[in-house]
Amino acid sequence: MSQQDTIGVIGAGAWGTALAQMLASDGRNVTLWAYEPEVVEAINTGHRNPLYLPSATLAPTIRATGDLADFAAIGTVLVVTPAQVLGRVLSGLATAPRDLVLCSKGIEAGTGRLMNDAAREASPGSAIAVLSGPTFAHEVAAGLPTAVTLACEGGRTQWERLAPAIARPAFRPYYSDDVTGAEIGGAVKNVLAIACGVVDGLALGQNARAAIISRGYVEMLRFGEALGAQVETLSGLCGLGDLVLTCSSTSSRNFALGKALGEGADPKGLMADRRTVAEGAHTAPVLADLAARRGIAMPIVAAVNAILGGESAAKVVAELLSRPLRAELESDAKDLQA
Repeated sequence: MSQQDTIGVIGAGAWGTALAQMLASDGRNVTLWAYEPEVVEAINTGHRNPLYLPSATLAPTIRATGDLADFAAIGTVLVVTPAQVLGRVLSGLATAPRDLVLCSKGIEAGTGRLMNDAAREASPGSAIAVLSGPTFAHEVAAGLPTAVTLACEGGRTQWERLAPAIARPAFRPYYSDDVTGAEIGGAVKNVLAIACGVVDGLALGQNARAAIISRGYVEMLRFGEALGAQVETLSGLCGLGDLVLTCSSTSSRNFALGKALGEGADPKGLMADRRTVAEGAHTAPVLADLAARRGIAMPIVAAVNAILGGESAAKVVAELLSRPLRAELESDAKDLQA
């Protein structure tokens, strides 16, 4: 297998496996790194990943490995590990000039770093890009039409190198140079999806869910603006688009987690029983802390963090509803406070 013609994918969960399948749909060789030896074996012998994506029969040009040394000569690598281990996994990758396309959505606990900061420290010779948008893994693996944001820190030069390697007839990337915005959209929407799941679990209705999506989007914009993200980025696929998708379906792990919490499940028990990661549960406390320290009003994020910490979902929602009345638009709110 020629390394020059190979794309690498690090992380063989549902999303990583789906991306590998999409990339291999035109016959391209894909090297897929998996943490679990049984996943490597299943992919290489049966062309399936029964642990994380049982619905898909994988292309024969996907080769799984548990050895990061197999990526030494691969120039384009998609990183799809859980957000909290991304830096640690990348530190085992040989340092070489390459494109690292970050597909994990979250904020690093303990440091508050976005994934691009963690990746840059672990792999200083790499050019960073972020792929994010409204995507369910099983639909991408099935070849259903999908559009995403591909944010390139190297600007159009990097985009012109990466876009042809990643684009497929049913997988359409759109250009951005706002890596920060692309990351913030993906991280914040996971927490807001938990909130919408809670609303569903409490049977509070469609009106309430629409309110959470709308007001949650305002919180995303506030946080993004504070960190230097572009409003246009957050109004696009990797912000509003992803938010709408993951706040509307139990196919979203974060929505499903929130729904179980709304129905009264114990947060610790839910997290212990889940093999697949609901990244919003890890992001919520970090995001709530960052917002509090920066003075950014994010009451929905704070509410999700409280529920994950063991507070009653019904009580937390009641407290949200009892907050003082205020203007919807930020400019009007300032006028009212003057």
